[in-house]
Amino acid sequence: MMKLFARKAPWYAAGLAFECAECGACCAGPDEGYVWVTDEDIAAIARHLAISEQEMRARYVRQVAARTSLIEDPVSKDCVFLRPAGQGARSCAIYPVRPVQCRTWPFWPSNLDTPDTWALAQVKCRGVNRGALHTCDEIDAQRKATRE
Repeated sequence: MMKLFARKAPWYAAGLAFECAECGACCAGPDEGYVWVTDEDIAAIARHLAISEQEMRARYVRQVAARTSLIEDPVSKDCVFLRPAGQGARSCAIYPVRPVQCRTWPFWPSNLDTPDTWALAQVKCRGVNRGALHTCDEIDAQRKATRE
């Protein structure tokens, strides 16, 4: 007789709170990082900026092995699309068409591994553990969608 085993619920089964604080910390250096983009992301960003996909690739994209990433400011390591928004705030110049990796923050597999990794995400992002409660199903959908 085959025995069925119940899948263990993730540590965040009761949900997690997150509300974007619009501070830009997730988009900023000082460490180098990658914002992985697909051909679809590049096309959407190009349309949003009213430039050709070819110009988008030439000005804002770099190849990293077999993957494609947005470029960063060479000094600050901030995302090239992070802009000052007044009074110390920063905003995303492509927010309506930001890549999946950006839309799924902070629900990345690396942040959801353990309560400790979630706490580390809160160190960088003041929106973690504040605001609306996201259900386990919502979190899992975001986690699965990311290209971290």
